[in-house]
Amino acid sequence: MLKFAAVVATGICLAAPLSAETWNMPVPYGDTTFHTVNIREFAADVATATDGALEIEVHSAGSLFPHPEIKGAVRSRQVPIGEFLLSRLSNEDAAYGIDSQPFLATSYEDAKKLWDAQKPVITELMAEEDLMPLFSVPWPAQGLYTNGEIATVDDLSGLRFRAYNAALEQFAQLAKAAPVQVEAPDIAQAFSTGQVEAMMTSPSTGANSKAWDYVNTYTAVDAWLPKNIVVVNKKMFDRLPEDVQAAVLDAAAAAETRGWDMSAAEADEKKAEMEANGMAIVAPSDDLMNGLKAIGATMMDDWKTSASEAGQKILTDYEAK
Repeated sequence: MLKFAAVVATGICLAAPLSAETWNMPVPYGDTTFHTVNIREFAADVATATDGALEIEVHSAGSLFPHPEIKGAVRSRQVPIGEFLLSRLSNEDAAYGIDSQPFLATSYEDAKKLWDAQKPVITELMAEEDLMPLFSVPWPAQGLYTNGEIATVDDLSGLRFRAYNAALEQFAQLAKAAPVQVEAPDIAQAFSTGQVEAMMTSPSTGANSKAWDYVNTYTAVDAWLPKNIVVVNKKMFDRLPEDVQAAVLDAAAAAETRGWDMSAAEADEKKAEMEANGMAIVAPSDDLMNGLKAIGATMMDDWKTSASEAGQKILTDYEAK
């Protein structure tokens, strides 16, 4: 009788539908940032495609984990999935930071070629830590935010300069500015308290942080297009049913295409928004560009010295394109 009851109970369990699974996803940027908007669409696509078998709950603006901790949280399986700025990992391997090398790739076309060369190397590096990239989306090209127009690199000397990765720290130091690490949600406060006086960032971040409240000039130097990346813990991904895995990968491919389009649209829209709010949008002088490109050349020489063979292959493959 007991054996019969156990068999019946087992049959009931097997017949019961699998319960829905919810994945918490930390992201570092606010709800109005196009990266976060795109990720929420990705999450909705996954829920729809899986009929609710997998729900992804997005926690924006570093509310679940601060930006520097997101990659580690995914690796340690505290969360299955997360987003972060790829070049934040450049201290782990130079290959992660090649998209933040000044004036290497300054257009969306070149940024896509660079990602095509970078992706296989990044995928292999992350696999060593049980991480798997799902998709990557660039920010618009980085411009210079200051009070007053910057005529030459010498004008940056001594300014407290916001940094968000190792490349920008080096850039600031080579410009004889003082780098200060400040995350995107804290930019406005950092300027208002005098913690920083200038920054290099995208029109998206500038407009979203209401840059016109603390600086009056944006110089469109278009220095580089850094990328955010969405990664998943491979062990947790592999535990999903095959049809759910396929739905996640399909939604990720759509999110990458959509995200690149959103980024390109943001580039002009956000500059227009800043101008409408009183900021001067200026083209860089030849002297400024020459000075910035000299810094970029020095940084690239340093990058080549520190890059692994796999990192060097990224540059070789990119230049071949």
